[in-house]
Amino acid sequence: MIRPEKLGDAIAEHLEKLILEGVLRPGEKLASERDLALKLDVSRPSLREALEKLQSKGLIETSKGGTVVAQFLAPLSRPLAELFADKPRVTADYFEYRRIIEGQAAALAATRATDVDRAALKECCERMEKAHEIEDPSQEAAADADLHQFVYESAHNVVLLHVMRVFGELLRNDVLYNRHQLYRRFGVRDQLLKQHLVIAKEILRGDPKAAEKAASEHINFTFQTIEDIRRDEERVEVSLRRVSRSDLLADS
Repeated sequence: MIRPEKLGDAIAEHLEKLILEGVLRPGEKLASERDLALKLDVSRPSLREALEKLQSKGLIETSKGGTVVAQFLAPLSRPLAELFADKPRVTADYFEYRRIIEGQAAALAATRATDVDRAALKECCERMEKAHEIEDPSQEAAADADLHQFVYESAHNVVLLHVMRVFGELLRNDVLYNRHQLYRRFGVRDQLLKQHLVIAKEILRGDPKAAEKAASEHINFTFQTIEDIRRDEERVEVSLRRVSRSDLLADS
């Protein structure tokens, strides 16, 4: 006898699919149980059963404040943050990895982006341009991170999406490098804006080769700038040590 799938299981499967696809993102709060049941057109007992199943999988967390998508990447990103912090080699290796991945992601986005994806890219570019106009490095850096996230989403590869979300979390916490420091460097903001707009333009045009080239060149530029900043800081530290060398010497 073939038994029909329980409604609670079907709801759980649907919500899990939305989490997998990045529709529901870690940290986002879901609608109230009552509203969510109405929107999904299901009974509250069946919805409650589905939520309990997702909670047992570690995909959502429920408290008196409501239900949120769990930070299920945290068990991976937190140890990586400790492992990667303040290690110059990690930054170099990270950008090498990004050069490989970013170009391919942009190429995939150019061939797979939907109209909805394209609209999100356009909106992000507009937000980035506005932040640039008012010279707000924080807003511009946030739009920068969002644009790359939209590229990954537009590539429609869920493994790529979630792996790069781990790195996105490290970036937001300045583990890999200081994004705000990058945006404060003279002349860099203009270059980064131009590069991001070119990446988006080539994706919107549907040209995978041009999108891949634009993304790779952007990563190369960013890495070189970060290296320049690091070397400048090292020179300053050496100069300061020379100035304070007398503290290490005996009085004459």
